[in-house]
Amino acid sequence: MFILDKLYGAFLGMTAAADPVKLMKQEVGKAAAALVKSGSIVGLGTGSTTAYTIQFLGERLQSGELKDIVGVPTSFQSEVLAKQYGVPLTTLDAIDHIDIAIDGADEVDPQKNLIKGGGAAHTREKVVDYLANQFIVVVDSGKLVDRLGSSFAVPVEVIPMAITPVTDAIKKLGGKPELRMGVKKAGPVITDQGNFVLDVRFDSIDDPVNLEKTLNNLPGVLENGIFVNCVDLVLVGEVKDGQPLVRQF
Repeated sequence: MFILDKLYGAFLGMTAAADPVKLMKQEVGKAAAALVKSGSIVGLGTGSTTAYTIQFLGERLQSGELKDIVGVPTSFQSEVLAKQYGVPLTTLDAIDHIDIAIDGADEVDPQKNLIKGGGAAHTREKVVDYLANQFIVVVDSGKLVDRLGSSFAVPVEVIPMAITPVTDAIKKLGGKPELRMGVKKAGPVITDQGNFVLDVRFDSIDDPVNLEKTLNNLPGVLENGIFVNCVDLVLVGEVKDGQPLVRQF
């Protein structure tokens, strides 16, 4: 198993070196991991870029550079990765605060509002990210938009029994909902909470703060993927002249 892990790690390294986008995601994930201090309680986000953050946190722990941190996973994916890389885990029942949360996003507007939920983990992510004293978002430059909803639908997590009335209510709000279907699975995507996800397109999201509240007030909706007034720092990865760069705002 150790030999296989080494070979797999080497393969990932060679793949990233050959792919500037993967290398850029590594650099953004590493930059975020470098901001975590010893003794911190860390919210562990979900997605391809935050996966590298979890990896680098594990490497810092293994080297002794970082000590006494615990992570709060936002999904089964981040829980599995944390265990794989040796990041100790805790739960919200056992802590009274989160020092720093690091997570990705599908869209980021100039006011640092987000659309999240491409991995259907936005409910747990919102709980953890909003609790954090500092919330850091890691994205590539392609996720930056002038207005939310420009390229990505708003994910809405719905309890199964309410899927029809919620769909009808969203249509009355001007949204175009579509039930998210599984890939390599027959039927709809099922969240970590056992619910369905509606991906909702809006012609324009002029007021994300009110839309976030309105969607969450629909009976049967557990949570939606609009994150507002919660981000402290955005780390943006870019590739210029074949080289990865990280900037922040």
